[in-house]
Amino acid sequence: MRGVPIPKLLAAVVVLTVVTSVIMLIPNWNGQEASTAAPKIDDLLDVMIVLSSFVFSIVVVMLVYSVWRWRVRPGDEGDGAPIHGNTRLEIAWTVIPTVIVLFGAIYSWITLSDIEAHDPNRMVVDVYSQQYEWHFNYPAQGVTSRELHVPVDRQIEFRMHSLDVIHSFWVPEWRIKKDNVPGITTRAYITPTKAEDLTLVCTELCGFGHSTMRAPVVVEKSQADFDSWASAQPPIPPSDPKPGETTPLKVTE
Repeated sequence: MRGVPIPKLLAAVVVLTVVTSVIMLIPNWNGQEASTAAPKIDDLLDVMIVLSSFVFSIVVVMLVYSVWRWRVRPGDEGDGAPIHGNTRLEIAWTVIPTVIVLFGAIYSWITLSDIEAHDPNRMVVDVYSQQYEWHFNYPAQGVTSRELHVPVDRQIEFRMHSLDVIHSFWVPEWRIKKDNVPGITTRAYITPTKAEDLTLVCTELCGFGHSTMRAPVVVEKSQADFDSWASAQPPIPPSDPKPGETTPLKVTE
């Protein structure tokens, strides 16, 4: 480390980190925010982008400096100087990634705990997926629908069930994505914040019709509007799997 211009290298790392972070943060990667979880997840993504830019900057600056500092001079055919390692450098490149990873893990855990905190007044919706369609059961209302309707500003507990292969539940504006796995029930907790029409898409490659596996999502303006819509829907068929019964359906000829 003797003769290495540490202050100048650190300054270069800081400048490159700022430049790359600004470039990466200018685009609106995520789009509209339409749930209470969305801004928290977006903030987490922004922090991860800055940390990634910092690591990228360290690698680039040290690589460029090393290539320039220890390049072969014209006419130099001698052996390189013997190097036996540098304890301080080895400690630095061990401690820095460890701190970054621990910070990212703790921040992610705090964010996840926050967005999955249960509201005692939450509404339950059973989400059923199979190639290549969705349907939704509302146990409290006893009705079913091919469209997903939920009231605004109320937490929804989505219980995910797959009737054949792995699918994945994702409304981009809500940010939360959860896999529907055969044989188990997964859950997502989402509180919509805007009354609007959205689209549910499957984000797990599930077969030839994967790209067409979508469903309309309607966030109703109030609980009363949702109740009015639900009152006009057909009852849940007795043949539908009950919550927790996630065994894939048998294919009949």
